[in-house]
Order: sequence, then C-alpha cells, then structure tokens
Amino acid sequence: MDKKNALRTGAVAAGTTLMMLLMSSPALALTRDDGDHPGTGLSVAETLGLFVVAPIALFVLIAGLVMVLDKSDRPGRKQA
Repeated sequence: MDKKNALRTGAVAAGTTLMMLLMSSPALALTRDDGDHPGTGLSVAETLGLFVVAPIALFVLIAGLVMVLDKSDRPGRKQA
C-alpha cells in the first residue's frame, strides 16, 4: 500500500509540474506592453547596496531602537 501511495504522489507531482510548464509562456515575456518602458539597469554596487546593505542597515537600526527604548524591568537594573 505504501508503494501505491508513493506512485500516486509522484504522478500528481509530475502532472502538476507538466501542467505548470505547459501553461507558462516565456515567449510572452519578449513582447512589450503598451506603456512599458524599462529603465536602465542597476550597477553591481547599486544592487548590493539595495538588496544587501539596506536590509542589514534597517535591521541594525530597528534592533538598536528596540534595545535603547526597552522599558522592561530586568534583574540587576536599577529603576529610576
């Protein structure tokens, strides 16, 4: 019975993958829509800044603000 379920699962996964491949049409990506005017590409530095440095900087900023503005009562911490 276990072999039958594995075969059924494989068939469903293969069928789903095949249908997704048939339904997608990469050729349509080559035609431009009305009003579609792509801009210039990003340089390597701009890409790294936008997708690596900016999220890390935002994380550090938010974490720092949470630590500085934390009002919870911790052991060993004097209350003002």
